[in-house]
Amino acid sequence: MDTDRQPTGAEFPPRTRRKVDGLSYKFQRLRERLRGAVTSGELTGKLPGERTLARRFHVNAKTLSKALTDLAAEGLLDRSIGRGTYVKGQAPTAQVRRGRWMMIADPDRTDSRLARLFREASPEGEIVTDVTSLRPSFLKQFDAVIDLGSATPASFIRDLVVRNVPVIAVNCEPDTYAVNTVSTDRITGANALARELIIGGHNRIAVVRSLPRAGVPHAVELAAQRYGVNTVLDVCDKNDVLTAVKAGATAIICDSTDVARHVKANLAAANVHLAATFRTSLKLNELMNLEVGDCLTSDIPQSQPIDIEIQGRRTFTARLGVFRGHKAAQIETCEGGS
Repeated sequence: MDTDRQPTGAEFPPRTRRKVDGLSYKFQRLRERLRGAVTSGELTGKLPGERTLARRFHVNAKTLSKALTDLAAEGLLDRSIGRGTYVKGQAPTAQVRRGRWMMIADPDRTDSRLARLFREASPEGEIVTDVTSLRPSFLKQFDAVIDLGSATPASFIRDLVVRNVPVIAVNCEPDTYAVNTVSTDRITGANALARELIIGGHNRIAVVRSLPRAGVPHAVELAAQRYGVNTVLDVCDKNDVLTAVKAGATAIICDSTDVARHVKANLAAANVHLAATFRTSLKLNELMNLEVGDCLTSDIPQSQPIDIEIQGRRTFTARLGVFRGHKAAQIETCEGGS
């Protein structure tokens, strides 16, 4: 009896095809053959259809599609539904058709810089201030709508979305329907500004709200909760800022540049002067040692006396003028020790 003969059965596992990194050699060879065809110039411009390429390389279409997708992920190819597969950088440039646009704007913003740029970009476009009476037949002539209004009805935006009209909301946060939005990050900016003001010693801040969906008051409130629990916030309209200032507000945060200009003009008319930024190259210990009669170079464009406060420890009153041919501020009074 031959005892050296190996027993028959399932002792030896069936032979399997080796894989490297989870991919078969066949797939890897196909991918490298495609890469070589592209780099050598055998495949240029728009590649043939997947079935045609599959027959050409003697593989099934599914394997070929995955190989093309891998090469596209590496940046060697450009793939898009409806256009096909192109060698990177060889796809034809799409022709952009400039349609007719409609802009929604508040009555006081129809001549803003953004509105003027809109007219330049779309000479045949139209700016409307009231959308409540617009008929559907009127909207059919426009290819897109730009919403610059501060209180555009959500129902109107819904009608545009239902009709598949592209909508771009500018500086407002859509709260009901998903539309494209282009805006400055007011919330982050307001939060950072409030933080600096609170740390700088302001314990009563006026927040001017003009855009219902801007979220600036809430951002300032979050900063107050984190950096100054005793900070008082006065959320008000742009025409009520003077009342807030008389109540003790020492800083004002506006939610738009237009409102800031309006508030600044109203305060100037009421003879309330805003603090200016004073730049100097002097070190802190040098500033603390200033005395009456000393001069500081200054670029502040105003002529009335100014108050300079240094970290809440010392306050100066200075008058602006010219010293040795340069704009300067001369210290007239000082309070607080060094």
